Amino acid sequence: MIAEVKKLLDEKEYSELCDLLCEKEPADIARIFDQLTNDEMLQTFRALKEDIASSVFVELESDLQQALMEGFTDQELSDIMNGLDLDDAVDIIDGMPASIVRRILRHSEPERRRQLNKLFNPPEDPAGTNMATELVRMKARFTEVRSLLDEKKYRELRDLLCEEEPADIAQIFDQFPKDEVSLMFRVLHKDFASEVFVEMDSDLQQALIEGFTDQELSDIMNDLFLDDTVDVIEEMPASVVRRILKHTEPERRRQINKLLNYPEDSAGTIMTTEFVRLKAHFTVSDAFKTIRRQGVDKETIYTCYVTDEHRVLLGVVTVKQLLLAEEDTVLEDIMIEDPIFAHTDDDKKDVSLAMSKYDFLAMPVVDSEQRLVGIVTVDDALDVIQEEDTEDIEMMAAITPSDKPYLKTGVFETWKNRIPWLLILMISATFTSKILTHFEGSLATLPVLTAFVPLLMGTGGNAGSQASVSVIRALSLGDVQMKDFFKVFLKETMVALLCGISLGIVNFGKMFLFNDVSRAEHGLEVSIGVSLVVSIAIAITVIIAKISGGMLPILVKRIGLDPAVMASPLITTIVDVLSLLVYLGIAQAILGYFGISI
Repeated sequence: MIAEVKKLLDEKEYSELCDLLCEKEPADIARIFDQLTNDEMLQTFRALKEDIASSVFVELESDLQQALMEGFTDQELSDIMNGLDLDDAVDIIDGMPASIVRRILRHSEPERRRQLNKLFNPPEDPAGTNMATELVRMKARFTEVRSLLDEKKYRELRDLLCEEEPADIAQIFDQFPKDEVSLMFRVLHKDFASEVFVEMDSDLQQALIEGFTDQELSDIMNDLFLDDTVDVIEEMPASVVRRILKHTEPERRRQINKLLNYPEDSAGTIMTTEFVRLKAHFTVSDAFKTIRRQGVDKETIYTCYVTDEHRVLLGVVTVKQLLLAEEDTVLEDIMIEDPIFAHTDDDKKDVSLAMSKYDFLAMPVVDSEQRLVGIVTVDDALDVIQEEDTEDIEMMAAITPSDKPYLKTGVFETWKNRIPWLLILMISATFTSKILTHFEGSLATLPVLTAFVPLLMGTGGNAGSQASVSVIRALSLGDVQMKDFFKVFLKETMVALLCGISLGIVNFGKMFLFNDVSRAEHGLEVSIGVSLVVSIAIAITVIIAKISGGMLPILVKRIGLDPAVMASPLITTIVDVLSLLVYLGIAQAILGYFGISI
């Protein structure tokens, strides 16, 4: 078939070529195209009827589609892409580089382009969001922004960006050079620009700040919520911080300095002082007037806080309660008294977990005299939980935690974060080699014992990791406390016994049935002895590993350290040492019974 196609191409018999190919299914034609050169493929494609051509184009691999589009005239590209189903068009765009995507969108009909953009938008149900479609949408949006920026159509660029969420715009900006980001940032409306600024990475924020005029810097920083301003300042070098504070309003500067003085990782560092405060004697009507007057500058108005004349927290009232109550109802009659609150020096992780536990949109924060000084909002709580989870994962992998994203962390800094724990683990592993060296003569007497050392150490390490990861996660979520020590001990002991006995029995059966080497060299009795040694050692090692893995994280937390340090790498090292001691000790006892001295 391919020879016949090439013959017709050489003879330029395009009509006969079309008749020949149109007898085939589009998928079969696509397989023929795969054996042609780019020029032959383009000639063959142009010989097809328009409706057949579109069907064949969909069946081609993305590299062949790209080769064809690079050879298409603008009109051919427009005809093909506008003739495809919308979902097929999306699939094709997903596999194309930015230059091709830009050309496709430029030559799509306006209605078609609108449909594509609509299809790129994620569904309303987040659970049903297709991540691939979202990536395609962002890729297409980047291409449109690039095109409008190159053509200096700044009004259209602003309108396009304002249709996006601030977090998505920050993601788009991250793909542009910093000088172009500065230009696009100035295109945005002032209020919207502040929301986008908060979502940017700290290095991009710093680049923008360094390019701002004093007035621009003052406008942006004074327009941010107070907790967002503090977050930005904490990531900046001293020279930039001085400039920010210099061009911040005096009262705002005082509030910023107060928040910066709270202990590191405390609730005070993530709270905002921008909330609605009401009085207990207010009526519902008075409350709404206060909310309308103050709410525009507050971070949230869905939950309002009732205090006395000394700012002592008395209760909370939600907008739902206000809407459902009569206008002359007094707040102290409908407010929730004795609300759950945090103190300024509480750990921010504990506060975030409490908000998750109680499904709070905001948590009131009080000082030592029970005076309301701020609130922690759910967006900041989510950030804290994400940071803490990332830190725990890094600690569990024996990596010094870093505040920077992976791709933003330099090679040297990554090395610096990883090498300390690798050195510690390498040095601690010398205990293992010391034990092997000490028993070298014994192992030489019965070399087959050496073959099972990796099995023993690997099984023990895996068992210890299972227990430690489970307990560390439970500690992180607050499911396990220090008072639960004996409950955890009892549970892990029972699980360890069951796992150890199960693995020991299975291992004995496996070795007795399939360990032909030791049986052939040393006889049946020795083979049974070795099987018993390894199986009992595995059972005891698993028991020790699981109990150690479950208990050590709790003990480490008790002395004030992060329990994540007792995760897989360190637990594995400890279990390796213990498993060797158990193994060789059992070997001497059991094999001695069989008359073998080691």
